[in-house]
Amino acid sequence: MDTLLRHLDAWRPFRALVVGDFMLDELVYGDAERLSADAPVPVLLVRRIERNPGGAASLALDLAAMQGSVAVFGVTGDDAEGRALREALRRAGVETDGLIADPMRPTTLKRNLVGLAQQRHPQKMFRVDHESREPLGSDARRRLLAAFDAALTSVDVVCIEDYDKGVCDEALCREAIRRAVASGVPVFVDPARIADYSKYAGATAITPNRNEAEFATGFPTDGAASPEQCVHLAHGLLGRLSCEAVVLTLDRQGALLLERDAPPLSVPTLARQVYDVTGAGDMFLAALAAARANGCSWPDAVRFANAAAGLEVEVFGTQPIPLRRIHHELLLRAGALVGKARSLEQVGVEVAARRDQGQTIVFTNGCFDVLHAGHVTLLDRAAEMGDFLIVGLNDDESVRRLKGEGRPVNGQDDRARVLGALEAVGAVVLFSEDTPMRLIEAIRPDVLVKGADWGRDGVVGREFVESIGGRVELVDLVEGRSTTATLERIRGRDG
Repeated sequence: MDTLLRHLDAWRPFRALVVGDFMLDELVYGDAERLSADAPVPVLLVRRIERNPGGAASLALDLAAMQGSVAVFGVTGDDAEGRALREALRRAGVETDGLIADPMRPTTLKRNLVGLAQQRHPQKMFRVDHESREPLGSDARRRLLAAFDAALTSVDVVCIEDYDKGVCDEALCREAIRRAVASGVPVFVDPARIADYSKYAGATAITPNRNEAEFATGFPTDGAASPEQCVHLAHGLLGRLSCEAVVLTLDRQGALLLERDAPPLSVPTLARQVYDVTGAGDMFLAALAAARANGCSWPDAVRFANAAAGLEVEVFGTQPIPLRRIHHELLLRAGALVGKARSLEQVGVEVAARRDQGQTIVFTNGCFDVLHAGHVTLLDRAAEMGDFLIVGLNDDESVRRLKGEGRPVNGQDDRARVLGALEAVGAVVLFSEDTPMRLIEAIRPDVLVKGADWGRDGVVGREFVESIGGRVELVDLVEGRSTTATLERIRGRDG
C-alpha cells in the first residue's frame, strides 16, 4: 500500500481514449405512495427528471474525474438524446469529435423509474430501454477508426467498454486493439456478456465479472465461489486472449488478479453498504487504466480500482468519484489517518474530498496548551459553523517563542491527542511558524474562527479568506477561562 500512496502523492494527468457503447441514463424520480386502481402496480407521480451519461460515456467521466484528458469514439443516433449526451460530455471537458451521429439508429436510452415511498431513500422500480443492437455499417466503422487513428498519438491508455449494443463488433475491436498495440498504447477492456471473447485477443488487460467469465469460458463455479476457486476462469481467459493480465471482479470478495508468469493474487475489498451497483464496472476499469497510466504495479492498480468501485456502489446512479476521494479512502485503509493528527499534505487530501461532497471547511488555530472550558467553547462554536473543523496547532518551538520559557506545559503530541479526542475537532495540523498563514493559504477555509479578543482586524488570514469568498467569525470568550489564569491558579496552590 505504501507504493500506491506514493504514486497517488505524485499523480499526474494522463491521456485516454474510450471506445464503446455510449448511452444516456434517464432517471425519472417521483412519489410511489399508492397502487393503480386498474392493476396491482405502483403509480409513480413524477417530480423531476435527470439525464446523465451512461455506458462508455460514464467511463469517460470517471477517467476525467481522475484527471484524465479524454476523447471518445462511438456512435449515437442523430436525435435529441444524442445531442444531450454530447453536451453533457463536453461540459465535463471530454472531447466528442469521435462520436458519430447515425440517423439509422437511436441513441441508447435507459429510462429508470425511481420511486420514493414513505420518505425512504429512492428505489428503482422499473427500467425501459430504447436501443438498437444492429452491427455498425462499414462506413460508420471506417469513419470511427479513422478518427481513432488520428487521436492515437501521445496517448497513455485506450479503454474499450462493450455493452453488446452493436458498436464493438469483432472488426472494430480487433482493429482498435491492433492499432493501439502497434502504437505502444495499452488497451483495457470491460467485456460484454458474450460467449466468445476472441475479438478482445491481444488487449493488455480484461476485467470481466465472475458471471461474464463463466459464460465466456464455459467453466462454471458454485454460487459462493471464493477467489481461489475462480483461478481457473482467469487462466482460461489469459491463455485464450494472450493478455498481460486478467482481473476478475468478484463483488464483495474483491478482485482476482492473474498476470502472465505470476501467481494469482486475491485483492480483498471492504464490506460496504451497497446502495446501487450501477456504474461500478465502469469505475473499476477507469481506475485500473488510470493507475497503470501513472506507473502503478498491477496489484496496486487493482487495489486502487477496488477502492474506486467500492465508493461508486455507495451512491445512487452513475456518479464519477473524484481522485481525491479515492486517495482519502486509501489513506484511511492504510491506517495513515489514525486519530486526527494530519500532515498538511494529508489534510489537503481530506479537505478536497470533503469539498467534492459540498462540505464547508472551518479553520481555527492556537497553542491549546492547557485545555480548558474556554477552549472547548471556542471549538464547539467553530464546529457549528460548518461540516469539518481543522485546528492549526503551534508546535513546541513556536509556543516557546510566543509564550516564553516554561511553555508549553504539554508537548505537541499530547496537545494534538487531547484536541483529537474532542468530537468537535475533525483534524489537527501542526505548524512551526509564528502565524498559521501557510496553513490558511493551503487549506483555503470557508470559515476562519478566532476568539473575540483578537478583534476583526487582528485575525491572521482575514484578508486572504475574505478574498476567496470565505468569512471570519469571532467567538466571545468565556470569562475567567484562560491558560494563563489556569497556570497561575496551579502555581498559587503549589506555593
